Amino acid sequence: MITLPVVAAVDGSDDSLRALEWALAAALLRTAPLRVVHVRGHPHREQPDVAVAGPAERAEDPVLDHVRARLADRQGVPVMEYMTCDGAPDTVLPELGADAQLMVVGSRGRGGFASLLLGSTSLAVAGYAACPVVVVPRPGREVHKGPPVEPGPRVVVGVDVDGPTEATLAFAFAEADRRHALLHVISSYHWAPLEVWSAPGEVVSPAVDEDAVEEETRTLAAGLLAVHRERHPHVRVDLSTPPGQAAGHLVAASEEAELVVVGRHRRRIPAPARMIGSVTQAVLLHAASPVAVIPPTAGPARTDG
Repeated sequence: MITLPVVAAVDGSDDSLRALEWALAAALLRTAPLRVVHVRGHPHREQPDVAVAGPAERAEDPVLDHVRARLADRQGVPVMEYMTCDGAPDTVLPELGADAQLMVVGSRGRGGFASLLLGSTSLAVAGYAACPVVVVPRPGREVHKGPPVEPGPRVVVGVDVDGPTEATLAFAFAEADRRHALLHVISSYHWAPLEVWSAPGEVVSPAVDEDAVEEETRTLAAGLLAVHRERHPHVRVDLSTPPGQAAGHLVAASEEAELVVVGRHRRRIPAPARMIGSVTQAVLLHAASPVAVIPPTAGPARTDG
């Protein structure tokens, strides 16, 4: 029985090497092999070829040679695999997610403008890969501080009580469990009460107050968490239901978090393609910690017998 690998996408940039280090630790936590992939872009080819560099036949690839040298004397590394592909990275990498349990990328690669917070390849992988994708940001991102949190390892997850959350919560609970971390669940609600006019110049308070909306949000979120609490009884959960925009709360909570987990939603228009929602994109752009983007149909790590 072979466990599907964690995939680390590298291109020689500092961003990709940070992603490589994160992927190494993730593979060890999962007792999974680590597949290091370099996609050599050939934008003028209409039909890119894929070349796999196996143990017996090593392709000429300076980027992967640099990774091998970097890890040559490293102790306690997972089983390593190396792959070189030719094609457009934003097309090839998402396709490789079909045979991975997790893919890890840097926030930007060698291409693009230096001012970009998130590269087009990272955005494409997060938006289209079949497996969960972790985007590792550059260090030093500053975020607005949120409410005080207890010290120690912490995984943050955003929960939309009106949306698909099963795959997102399953990933977040499993990640908190293997990291022995607190799971900080954020389920925000919108509160913009409408003024009700009963007579000229007279305003009546809305029939539903904010406390009732918050209580309903908490009740719904707690119901979604129940089955995952049973599966992971050792995971401590902190559920918060603040008012306002979810993205802002998740970004604030990302400070000193080990990971922020968000879901990826399908298009609302009829189309076979998938995309990430505005909240997920905002978190990817601004979070200080690595961000895991979970497709709606992501399940537990599969194995091939």
